[in-house]
Amino acid sequence: NNIYDFMNSGGYFMIYSDYHVHTKFSSDSTAEMADMINKAVKLGLKEIMFTDHMDIDFPDRNMPFCLYYPEYSEAINLYKVLYLNKIDVLAGVEMGLQKHIVREADMFTQYNPFDFVIGSTHVIDGVDVSQKEFFDGLSKKEAYTKYFESVLENAMLHNCYNVYGHLDYVNRHAPYEDNSVNYEDYRDVIDEILKTLVEKGKGLDVNTSGYRYGAGRPYPQMDILKRFRELGGEIITIGSDAHRPDDIAYRFGDAYEYVKAAGFKAIASFRNKQPEFIDLK
Repeated sequence: NNIYDFMNSGGYFMIYSDYHVHTKFSSDSTAEMADMINKAVKLGLKEIMFTDHMDIDFPDRNMPFCLYYPEYSEAINLYKVLYLNKIDVLAGVEMGLQKHIVREADMFTQYNPFDFVIGSTHVIDGVDVSQKEFFDGLSKKEAYTKYFESVLENAMLHNCYNVYGHLDYVNRHAPYEDNSVNYEDYRDVIDEILKTLVEKGKGLDVNTSGYRYGAGRPYPQMDILKRFRELGGEIITIGSDAHRPDDIAYRFGDAYEYVKAAGFKAIASFRNKQPEFIDLK
């Protein structure tokens, strides 16, 4: 279902951009940048935003998630020129946010020119959220509350990001028999996260990897997305979290309908970390 167009109220709609894409510059991908761009061009996208990982103080030495910016920007600048008349190739980063690296994250995103920054919570108290160790000895309610409280803390402490990534993905690797996330169970802390994002002029990453990882929906869930809109949230980007060409713009037809159903009229496009809005018509 990797579709780039779909019928919408009798009209033809083309997917505009993919704003969450990883390549071999991330420790968890081997994809060549050119292959990702070629797939995006084939699908008819107007923009592709590379958001390779930078996780300062990541606990796994075998997967350091350390982005070497000079080489990264050199590759992006080359492909900007090579694909000038086919697609806009944009430079972003997915910055792993932790409470003790505020200054470092700010320096990295300020001193290196990016078009766009996703802020994500991957590590809490020195433990990778994708690992069993994070959940050991904790009930589902305890683990998920710990995750959302960390997201809130990071959302408040950091200013380097434009959108928060895959907000409720904590259940992706959770070991519980029922690993679903019910918004109502965490309403108080999630609402505080959303209010913080609105107050700071930040947005949400609508991430279609949820379809690939068995959630049956994008991250975040519809209740969270609707609540963000109710609280005044305006900035939405849609990303596949692709780590290989086949995942570029995965189920974006469904994602556009999802975003519209939550009450949004437009998605954001970024240059120099400044948003412009593309109408969802």
